[in-house]
Amino acid sequence: MRDDFAYVDELVPGIRWDAKYATADNFTGAPVDGYLNGRVVGTRALCAALLAAQGKAAAVGFGLLVWDAYRPQRAVDRFREWTEQPEDGRTKARHYPNIDKSEMFAKGYVIARSGHSRGGTVDLTLCDPATGEPAPMGGGYDLMDEVSHHAFDGLTATEARNRRRLKSIMESCGFRPYQYEWWHYTLKDEPYPDTYFDFPVA
Repeated sequence: MRDDFAYVDELVPGIRWDAKYATADNFTGAPVDGYLNGRVVGTRALCAALLAAQGKAAAVGFGLLVWDAYRPQRAVDRFREWTEQPEDGRTKARHYPNIDKSEMFAKGYVIARSGHSRGGTVDLTLCDPATGEPAPMGGGYDLMDEVSHHAFDGLTATEARNRRRLKSIMESCGFRPYQYEWWHYTLKDEPYPDTYFDFPVA
């Protein structure tokens, strides 16, 4: 691993993580190329910003649960290959109930050059600090649907409040949101804005 990247849990003590792409519990239904262990990696700048965000979350009674940060380019390439394969229906109901898998790139849920591969993007949510249980957000991680958009207005009061709280925390710590995914945030001043890395998470 590059010197300016680190395991997030080592630089953000107490943060929770669930590295979905190292397991079969993701929209492809299988571990993804480049994820060789169950840890989450990011640039040191990302980790510093997450440390600040964790402090602000704790001040309002929450912890942070991270699903992904740095993503090898080979994983993104695998996503594209997967979208071109015949539909088997295994993950459709949970992750893309209202679109075809072939539409994921066109609709912006997956992109060929991801900020994750630059090390400056994170997928996360608020959680119960004692149990790690994710806060209600009105749709799960990698749900490729309009309900995941920041502009979606069909949420309960609690879900809407939690999304606003996460957005406020992340923006105050130097992140910008992604309009189609409530869980996706990128550093405004990411250290490698034009570099897409491909070393494995190992």
